[in-house]
Amino acid sequence: MNKLTKIGVSALCGSLAAVSAAHAGSMSVSGGATATYLMNNKSVTGNPLGMASNLTFTGTGELDNGATVTLNITNADKSTFSTAGITYAADGIGTISIDPGGGTGIDRYDDMMPTAWEEVDGAGLGMGLQTVSGAGGSFDIEWAVDEGFLPEGMKAYLSWNPHPDGSFNNDKAQSGATDNGTVDGFGYDVAVEHTGLYDGLKVFAGYSDIDQVANAGDRVQKVLGATLSMGSFTLGYQWSKDNHPGLQATATAEYYENNAYAISFLVNDNLSVSYGVHESEQFNFAENTTLKGESLQIAYSMGGATLKLAESEVDNASYGTGTASDKEGTTLVLSLAF
Repeated sequence: MNKLTKIGVSALCGSLAAVSAAHAGSMSVSGGATATYLMNNKSVTGNPLGMASNLTFTGTGELDNGATVTLNITNADKSTFSTAGITYAADGIGTISIDPGGGTGIDRYDDMMPTAWEEVDGAGLGMGLQTVSGAGGSFDIEWAVDEGFLPEGMKAYLSWNPHPDGSFNNDKAQSGATDNGTVDGFGYDVAVEHTGLYDGLKVFAGYSDIDQVANAGDRVQKVLGATLSMGSFTLGYQWSKDNHPGLQATATAEYYENNAYAISFLVNDNLSVSYGVHESEQFNFAENTTLKGESLQIAYSMGGATLKLAESEVDNASYGTGTASDKEGTTLVLSLAF
């Protein structure tokens, strides 16, 4: 006989009926829209016009003990549900979040380099980059440690995922076999950052361990980096490694080792420029392949509107070695916020 146990957490926004009547809840909406023009000089572009839109609904309420609960729901491109998250914040504890959309754990450090607009891998050409994501790259529970436990200027995050297979489940649901049989248990991340060591310096580091099938060994990911702001300039460098033995069964790769560096310059309050590089070496059983992306970007703000331009180039995209794996192009963006 199968025996199932269900553990649920509910946040009611609107009337926020689960909150004491003495503490009113509220709902707010923010959003934006982006129009893009993308040209790839080394492939068939077709229609280069694109658009993104999003609305983020935020419901908040206060419990009798003074703690706050928050629900965020994002409705993204073409009215497609993108992500949501529930958080519980209390003094002396920190913030506990349940987040299906990634960006927690060490996934927050996949590319921390300074930029005028977007990560090198996010400027439109598509690198197919394998960088760190950890247990926080999918549906996880994270504890942002209360700063009262830490030295001044330090932040720490602990993320736990019962089965990091990249899935997003509705309530009373489970993912099933979605990971090709590579994940065999839970995963956890430890992420820390510090801004109090030197004026303008931010250092960050992360470690992730995901249990995989027997004889494959755990998937271990590491990241270490820093950014330094000096007047109008910001410099950055980071190193990361994804040791993914589960891929050895397919003879795809043994591990990935990445180096990223960038510089940004704030010309004035409205205009900024940046140049960034992200290199990733795939170590496999035949011949190692180095993927490299670089992007020069300019952003100009005019109140609620921002014009952005990226000139980008990618060699060996998705770790391919043919001419089709090389890309070079321009992305022009108009973003509106409201």
